[in-house]
Formats: sequence, structure tokens, C-alpha cells
Amino acid sequence: MLRHVVMWKLKDHAEGADRAANLVKMQALLDSCIDLVPGMLQFTTAVAAPGFEATCDIILDATFASRAALDAYQSHPHHVAMKPFIGAIRAERQCMDYEVPDRLP
Repeated sequence: MLRHVVMWKLKDHAEGADRAANLVKMQALLDSCIDLVPGMLQFTTAVAAPGFEATCDIILDATFASRAALDAYQSHPHHVAMKPFIGAIRAERQCMDYEVPDRLP
């Protein structure tokens, strides 16, 4: 199994909207990818909550059954179509993909 974790910090203003509006739109776009490809086992998005420490504004945490499933997600036309908007509103992006055991404790 592979874990795919991506964190973004958004610009204060981009694409004619402020950070809060872009966060709502971005989370909706990301959430529209749930169950997009076979082998997607878990897919969660979250926006930083006020009052908690955070170095990013929004996170995607997903688990895939295989590298082929992650690759299918990455190249899926629906996912690819979101990239220009997300690229335009992000100030920073961090990503990490890593293997996890097939069974979790």
C-alpha cells in the first residue's frame, strides 16, 4: 500500500478570490476525487481549523492499494483538470508518498 500526503499553503488572493473562498473551492474539487479510481482505499481532505497550530491551509491524505492505483489517480483526467486552478492559488506545496504495511496495527 502507498500513502499519498499533500499539504498546501494558499495565497492570500488569487484567481479573483480570497484565501477562504479558494479553500472552499479547492476542498470541493479534491473531495470530488473520492473513489475516482480502483485501488483508492482512503481519501481525506481537511482545512486547518482556527485555534490549532498549522503550517498549511489544506491537506490531502490518501491511501492506495498499489503504485498503479496512485499512478491512475495522478493521471486521471478529472485530477489533471484541477491542477491549473490549484497551481494558481497555491503559495507552497509539500508532498510525500511512502509505503505502508498491508496491515495496520
